[in-house]
Amino acid sequence: MAKSRITGTRIAGIATSVPRHVFNNLEERTEFTEEEVRKVVGLAGVTHRRVASPTTCSSDLCLAAAQKILDRLAWKPETVDALIMVTQSPDYMLPSTACVLQQRLGLSVECAVFDVGLGCSGYPYGIWLASMMLNNGGLRRVLVLHGETPTRFSDKSDRSVYLLFGDSGSATALEAVGASESKPWFFQLNSDGSGYTDMIIEAGGFRNRFSDDPQKYCVRMNGANIFNFTIKRVPELIKATHLLSQTDIADIDYYIFHQSNHFIIKHLINKLKIPSAKAPVILKDFGNTGGPSVPLTITQAGLNRPADRPLALMLLGYGVGLSWGAALVDLDSEAILDHVEL
Repeated sequence: MAKSRITGTRIAGIATSVPRHVFNNLEERTEFTEEEVRKVVGLAGVTHRRVASPTTCSSDLCLAAAQKILDRLAWKPETVDALIMVTQSPDYMLPSTACVLQQRLGLSVECAVFDVGLGCSGYPYGIWLASMMLNNGGLRRVLVLHGETPTRFSDKSDRSVYLLFGDSGSATALEAVGASESKPWFFQLNSDGSGYTDMIIEAGGFRNRFSDDPQKYCVRMNGANIFNFTIKRVPELIKATHLLSQTDIADIDYYIFHQSNHFIIKHLINKLKIPSAKAPVILKDFGNTGGPSVPLTITQAGLNRPADRPLALMLLGYGVGLSWGAALVDLDSEAILDHVEL
């Protein structure tokens, strides 16, 4: 298990973005019966989803979020030292989407940029990478962009995914501060590739470049295996993060779960005896937007932010890979939270 304790890093701000188009699962026509739709909505908790247009990519959503947070922070583009783009719905096979965004944001040619191909666990991993880069010296400001458009690779005839997914993007601005000015952050990161087929797009990569079956270009999910993985691994993850940080539930203001499924989140918090007020859920209005659901929950859940102390947030990502991770970070009262519709 990868464990880290990192100091000297601060979240300056988080901006998120979603498409303006709202899809109502209960009212809009799909290939499923009304009874099937109501059953899925009842279990998953997804009533409305934000759906990107056929020409909107994860980079467009992240660009809007990044422009918003740079503007709110008054950060000039040339002051950003690195950009990390976390996504499993890139613009192209190559080049990296990070390079595309470096140009669109007008960042310096001396800015380090790269993609991270992670999905549901991507936000804790991205924050960990940025924190290490800032902690090692030399870099002062890093942008972590995390965006996904899962509705673009969902099979309309597969109710296990089509009624769940929404699209979103995010931009998290991190900056280096003195070790004495920040609390330590803690990270637990894990993976188990033996479950890689449990959530997979089989065609389009170089293992299976072209397929005669169009459904192989859509995501296929083994819901039972993903459910069993989640209820086994996530409680262990939370307990291990508490042990590493020497904290308990009373010390955490909010547990920000990847917004996978309302039934699963409810099961997890009941099992761990986490008060529901500490585990906000936004699935009803946005759907499962993959890894970016973590920052989207931070900006959209209406967190109670005291003026006299930072919030202690445990950020939890888990799913495709299989991969799972936690980041225990603080969010001070001066950090900017913002949101934009594209």
